Amino acid sequence: MKKIKEIIKSNKLISCVIGFQLFRLVLLPFMGLMPQDAYYYLYGQNLSLSYFDHPGMIGFILRFFTEIFGTSIFVLKFTDFFITSLTILSFYKLAFYFLSKQKLQRAIVLVSSTIFISILSFNSTPDVPLLLFWTLSLLCLYKAIFEEKKWFFILGGIAMGLAFNSKYTALLLQIGLISFILFSNKYRKLILSPWLWFSIIISLAASFPVWYWNYQNEFASFVFQSSERTNSISEFNISPKNFFGAIGHQMLLLIPVLFLVIITFTYKYCKRAILKYKIPQSKTLFLLAFFIPTFVGFFALTPIYWVKLNWMMPSYITGIILAAMFIKKKLLNIQIIISVAFHIIASIQIIFYVIPIKSDDTWVGWRELAKEISNLKKGEIDTFVFSNDNYKTTACLNFFMEEKVYAQNIIDLPALHFDYLGDDLSALNKQNALFIDSDKKFKNNDKLGRHNPILDNYFENITELEPIIIKINGKESRKFWIYYCSNYQTKK
Repeated sequence: MKKIKEIIKSNKLISCVIGFQLFRLVLLPFMGLMPQDAYYYLYGQNLSLSYFDHPGMIGFILRFFTEIFGTSIFVLKFTDFFITSLTILSFYKLAFYFLSKQKLQRAIVLVSSTIFISILSFNSTPDVPLLLFWTLSLLCLYKAIFEEKKWFFILGGIAMGLAFNSKYTALLLQIGLISFILFSNKYRKLILSPWLWFSIIISLAASFPVWYWNYQNEFASFVFQSSERTNSISEFNISPKNFFGAIGHQMLLLIPVLFLVIITFTYKYCKRAILKYKIPQSKTLFLLAFFIPTFVGFFALTPIYWVKLNWMMPSYITGIILAAMFIKKKLLNIQIIISVAFHIIASIQIIFYVIPIKSDDTWVGWRELAKEISNLKKGEIDTFVFSNDNYKTTACLNFFMEEKVYAQNIIDLPALHFDYLGDDLSALNKQNALFIDSDKKFKNNDKLGRHNPILDNYFENITELEPIIIKINGKESRKFWIYYCSNYQTKK
């Protein structure tokens, strides 16, 4: 009877995991194009060893899937869903080595119920492949260290390199590995092992394309990712808003119950280490080594710097395994209930777009905008289209329109990887242009009545046209200012 009850209980938890994944899969067709989807799809359509703002793994994966299944919004979303499903399976395999059967089931439910898994399943970002290769790295390193299967050091090195080819945050894998070995009494001898250093060398070799692209381009990506942030941190301006904002984001991504469990055990282990100089047993130390530097490290920055909500995601892999060791059945049930409620609310917003989003980071309106711009351009010879919002409008219009759409490098402003596409802007000289500018606040349907003065440096005349108003479900939801700019002259 006891065994039967355990089987029923196990099936309920597995059904819960499958339910969350099926729910996400069913929502995919309702998801519109996000600017990030379009931008990283652009990566894949312009293959390069690496890219200005991130390594290119997400672009390569999107290119692979769209070559096989064709180009559509659903294929982009399905790619993210598929890769994230592999991450969940890899997480289950990793957690198996650390947890009892009961706690293993809790761990897989915990990770599946989180909002961050939903975000990764719906939105193309470098974090999608990063989380997969981060988890695979830990799997290989576990086998190499604890099962003494030395060849897994090589596989671990490859996985760490592929993680770095996904996002620079993966550098914390090598930091976590070395930290574990240095703090572990049992495995400290591995610091002299050629297998360890061969693994790290392999990881560098696997990430060679990123390093070589940066070498060819004056280390532009490394500088972009580090210089501005380093300057902001060095100013040391205390901001409670940043701190509490980070807490709010992490509570949303993890669901409050899981977040509080993680905060509790983090405090517990840090207190033991600092006050009692007590180092956890080897397997727990391994999990902490790939959790503490990322989670605590980024949290320590929040009072003085705006830490983006996705920066801590890699720490969740081992963090949730640790949380499964502590969480009680009652708290797990509360976690599931809150998660189901959050996902239902999110699905209503996705399908019916109940609350307008005052931002360009939205999945609605881009296709309609592209159609309106195409209609405006009918009969206009030698007229190109450009925008000035880093990448969002340009990337989305490039996805939906047959012709090329340009970014703010048209007016000599930094334009992320658009600056590295090799476009000869001088070929556009003497052409006219349509300039697209999003009205994020959208308070009325009026024209703006003015234009950005910088346009006068590149065009002979600027005329504001009637704004484009995008209706979603019969409601006016988005607004774009449109300017007709004549006789372009590049300064370069």
